Amino acid sequence: MHDRRKQKSRIYNPTQMLARHASIAVMSDTIKNRYQQLLDELARQESIAGRLPGSVHLLAVSKTHGPEKIREAWQAGARQFGENYVQEALDKISVLSEPGTDTPDIVWHFIGPIQSNKTRDIAEHFDWVHSVDRLKIARRLNEQRPADMPPLNICVQVNLSHEDSKSGVDINDVDALCQQIAEQMPRLKIRGLMAIPAPSTEYEIQRQTFHPLKVLFDKLRVRYPDMDTLSMGMSDDYPAAIAEGATMIRIGTAIFGHRERPA
Repeated sequence: MHDRRKQKSRIYNPTQMLARHASIAVMSDTIKNRYQQLLDELARQESIAGRLPGSVHLLAVSKTHGPEKIREAWQAGARQFGENYVQEALDKISVLSEPGTDTPDIVWHFIGPIQSNKTRDIAEHFDWVHSVDRLKIARRLNEQRPADMPPLNICVQVNLSHEDSKSGVDINDVDALCQQIAEQMPRLKIRGLMAIPAPSTEYEIQRQTFHPLKVLFDKLRVRYPDMDTLSMGMSDDYPAAIAEGATMIRIGTAIFGHRERPA
């Protein structure tokens, strides 16, 4: 296993990374080209961080983008898609799962805040949920997951930056929540942890913010054998997330272009 402390942070230049990331979205004229360029950049960041090739998975965040764009990304090789809004996602899932569709193997991830009145739809239509942050929501998802479907893969969302505006469990309370889920909720499978930290353009600050989550992840995965996913890192901070052990990053604009939803 590679020691993250051996990484030479001087290799990473935040300004160059942001420029490279912006060029993917602006200069590439097709989703296929953007997706491939992003995969190339992901492989480069894995190498810089001393990670094994393919150890970081790309979740294509398709919120506000229609079924045709998702189909284009699927044709480019994407299989895992993240959605933030339940009703919007259900419409797309319905279209892309119609008889005769050419996208049968899409894996749907719900990554947005969860309202109690939406848990049934999430439990019945998604493969993953990244934003479980309280016992009440976990219980509802467990009770509403259909018996003829496999257990729902979940990540517990952690509030790393202690922001009132963000969802998430305090990092000191994560273990207790995981224990209750593991002991009481057989229709849920604890796959990992997720976080959305406070924005920062400083690489070292980004790493310092992500690091406690990696420490907790390594501690908990010993107790929870299905835990294999550290979902952290988005467009502006994914190199730091990869350096700190992320196994899944969530990227939208660099794949799909700017959002379609009108203001």
